[in-house]
Amino acid sequence: MTITRIEQGPRMTQAVIHGETIYLSGQCEPGESVTEQTTAVLAEIERLLDAAGSSKAHMLMAQIWLADMADFAEMNAVWDAWVADVPPPARATGESKLASEEYKVEIIVTAAKA
Repeated sequence: MTITRIEQGPRMTQAVIHGETIYLSGQCEPGESVTEQTTAVLAEIERLLDAAGSSKAHMLMAQIWLADMADFAEMNAVWDAWVADVPPPARATGESKLASEEYKVEIIVTAAKA
């Protein structure tokens, strides 16, 4: 079976397609607040899913990492609005030290091809 890589770099690939499944790398984006970062991350996820031949309507699983679980409600406000028009995926959220102190949220998505 063919493996397709989208935006491959020396350390990682932003999206990998194997069969009918799309795996996105963890997405982090700069911003002053959890709201700004979550909004930017979700826009990047939509862009990558589109490039891979899918959409947020075809998400299977989302893993969300927050630098501080105190930001859970703020992140959920953005997430809930984003998935309001599609069937939400299975999801897990946890607290973790992220790659850089500037990041407050990281989201990893697995999706089916459209």
